[in-house]
Amino acid sequence: MRLPANRLKANRRMQHYLSIVIPAYNEARTIHLILDKVKAVELDGGLGKEVIIVNDCSTDATEQAIQSYREGNPGLNIQYYRHEVNKGKGAALHTGIAKATGDYVIIQDADLEYDPEEYNILLKPMLSGVADVVYGSRFMGGNPHRILFFWHSIGNKFLTFLSNAMTNLNLTDMETCYKLFRRETVQGLQLHEQRFGFEPEVTAKVSRIPGIRIYEVGISYYGRTYAEGKKINWRDGFRAIYCILKYNLFR
Repeated sequence: MRLPANRLKANRRMQHYLSIVIPAYNEARTIHLILDKVKAVELDGGLGKEVIIVNDCSTDATEQAIQSYREGNPGLNIQYYRHEVNKGKGAALHTGIAKATGDYVIIQDADLEYDPEEYNILLKPMLSGVADVVYGSRFMGGNPHRILFFWHSIGNKFLTFLSNAMTNLNLTDMETCYKLFRRETVQGLQLHEQRFGFEPEVTAKVSRIPGIRIYEVGISYYGRTYAEGKKINWRDGFRAIYCILKYNLFR
């Protein structure tokens, strides 16, 4: 029996949702693959999925790939937004976070470095009611990790160390993509960084929320090389140092 429209809307309001924010820039080759993984994952707690894709003015066929996927998968709730000029990953995240309507918000890169099957690992402390923010660490636990760049790992650990010294947290991976927030927590922050400075800025600002409960869980990491499309570089590392000092010392 088909439910009346008002009953369907009421049921939708009663269900809790995870908003999955995906910034995308020139990811035409992989965006459908990550969306397949997002679609396939069954979330604990009966959570529904709201997928928010922000195309940061890609110059390849990313938009066509997203629109084609939406048309072929009407059962997946995909909200699509496009920047008219390229602003950076942080700016795409600002747009996606502002548009989120779910109870929880998680950040998902459009490549295949992080596995959506592990959403439930991050959700566990959140759904148990003990966490407000959960970070997925590439440097703890026994999950698979692709072996890539020595100096990247040293850089990540240095940035995490410097951030921890400023925030008085004991994270092992501040630069991780996988960050899960209660929606009201992350939407209550005033975020400014347009590129990869998002990570140290959001960490600094959540650390100052009175009574905030931050957890960290081990996740897998299937890193890619620059030839495979990796975009972060040494300049972003120096910007991260600047952001750690700026958002902790000069509030």
